[in-house]
Amino acid sequence: MSHLRRSLAWSTVLAVAAVLGCGGTAYAAGPEDNTNVPPADNESGGGTDGEGGLSASVSNIKITYPSGDDGGGKEGNLGTVDPNWKPPACWYEPAFSPEGLKKFVDTDGGGDVGIHESWIGKGLWTDHYRDGKPADNFDLKAPTNSSAEGYKDYNLGKDGYFWRGVAPDPDDPDTWDCGRIMFWVDAGEVPDDPNAPTPKTLAEYAYNKVKVPETEVELKPEAKSTVNLPTWVWLDKGTFKDVKVRAALPNTGLWAETTAKPVALHLEPGTKDAEVFPSSGDCEINDDGSIGSPYTKGSADKTPPCGIRYLRAIDGAPYQLSASVTWQITWEGSDGTGGDLPDGTFETTQDMNVQEIQSINR
Repeated sequence: MSHLRRSLAWSTVLAVAAVLGCGGTAYAAGPEDNTNVPPADNESGGGTDGEGGLSASVSNIKITYPSGDDGGGKEGNLGTVDPNWKPPACWYEPAFSPEGLKKFVDTDGGGDVGIHESWIGKGLWTDHYRDGKPADNFDLKAPTNSSAEGYKDYNLGKDGYFWRGVAPDPDDPDTWDCGRIMFWVDAGEVPDDPNAPTPKTLAEYAYNKVKVPETEVELKPEAKSTVNLPTWVWLDKGTFKDVKVRAALPNTGLWAETTAKPVALHLEPGTKDAEVFPSSGDCEINDDGSIGSPYTKGSADKTPPCGIRYLRAIDGAPYQLSASVTWQITWEGSDGTGGDLPDGTFETTQDMNVQEIQSINR
């Protein structure tokens, strides 16, 4: 069980247990409740095909890479250029089939019935999902708690799934928007709820799954520059390719593909005593995927299409040349929708030693 689950005051816990007439214990967290952590459980990942696990912090969304390298970069390493944007904090998704829920209750000692509520022991689960008893729904943002109607025999024989809230980061205060305990949805439908998943939800989730390559540029001179003479910067064609991430939510028919396309390389020389080419520091990526132009013999005095001229030698530690690639992010979904997401960037740095010599072999 996630260590982020917090308990209500024991009086509330006991009251819930009394109402449901069970031997289990309900643990729920208020937005400002940071005490009384419930007993730990072994976390299992989100299940597949409606066979959910213990933790509501793990999604069943399946990630694949139709194009681009799924191992050549670091997952979730794109930083958005929009500081106000973030992926969805929470949503609902299928967690258990009727058979899966029965098996879960019969074999496990408890788990997350919502993002901020855990039922420890079988009593609460059997009372609500087997014996049809109502349960308090701890949506603590609401003025009053609502009562959730119970289910008979786990809805065995019905076609559908029990849906539960999912939050990759349960500490995010916006996760309280998904405050319902696990509820039933017929097959082929999505719940009538503002936090029901959409293709855009999946596209935004996939944003943090994009894996892009490291940004280590080619230099001439290599890692050692000369004052007042340009350092040429380039990347060979094919170094950066489009990366496409597909996110699919089982048992819903929903999917989205998020595509990251490299569009520019930005250079920061690591010192104010330098000039960059072009002056913006943004080197566009050519149609063949290359950046800038390779240095050729006799080009030392020419202005590179992408490069740096250092105006002062280092004094001890080398300058830190920063190279960041901007990735344009678009998406399309299973229902024909699509659009743009904020551009992403990924930055690396490398040492630049600058020496005070006024001539160079050409």
